[in-house]
Amino acid sequence: MSDSYDPAEDGAKMSFSKDMSYGDYLGMDGLLGAATPLSDAHDEMLFIVQHQTSELWMRLALHELSSARDLMLQGRTPEVFKMLARVARIFEQLNSAWDVLRTMTPSDYTAFRGDLGQSSGFQSHQYRLIEFILGNRNRAMMKVHEHRTELHAMLAYELTQPSLYHVALGLLERELDLTFDPSIFHMDTPHTSDPAVVEAWTTIYKDPQAHWTLYDLAEKLVDLEDYFRRWRFNHVTTVERIIGFKRGTGGTSGVKYLRRMLEVELFPELWHLRGGL
Repeated sequence: MSDSYDPAEDGAKMSFSKDMSYGDYLGMDGLLGAATPLSDAHDEMLFIVQHQTSELWMRLALHELSSARDLMLQGRTPEVFKMLARVARIFEQLNSAWDVLRTMTPSDYTAFRGDLGQSSGFQSHQYRLIEFILGNRNRAMMKVHEHRTELHAMLAYELTQPSLYHVALGLLERELDLTFDPSIFHMDTPHTSDPAVVEAWTTIYKDPQAHWTLYDLAEKLVDLEDYFRRWRFNHVTTVERIIGFKRGTGGTSGVKYLRRMLEVELFPELWHLRGGL
């Protein structure tokens, strides 16, 4: 191809004074303009872009998880598998983002950390909403959003809805003609392992062919949590690598807090049954 190549000769549209362009469709002016460092530190741009892109991926994860729950409630479970697989891959993408952030040294971060004030990823309402949808629900975590009434209301509403795992357990009840103790469907506290649920999922795993849809659903949930756990682990190691055991900008204990989050199980029975097969 010569340097004089003109795309218009191949039919490419070149004038957008009256039509929507790529940048218009994606809202690029607002999107790129949002990455505005507050300091002169070189690495602050990396820090901002990494967190903004993570929030965009989380927006997609919420879109997929909400649709997946709706379809499961409608009894269209097989259609959910693609969505859950996509969410797992979203968290794989988020995991890769830590590799880029880890190129920032403690000295690099110190140069602009003071400009963050008390802002922290701990305050991400999208991350909290993802946890609530998946079943890790803690009403105390909503307090940080009281100054934004619309965000607080969004989280409060989610606590009135069955979690994604609640819906899966409802399908499990119907599949095996069981009734679980209503206490396992608590709406505003984290889900904890229940022996009856472990036994029910074990039945599914002992005869996958007879219960293939539920078996496939269970493995998709395990795959999602696997990638979610890796994201949390990478978060901890990245923070420790950059700030050590300092307190987080938002006031948490930093690495100690994040390590405690590693112990959280979203779908505990799906992990606990494995030792008994």
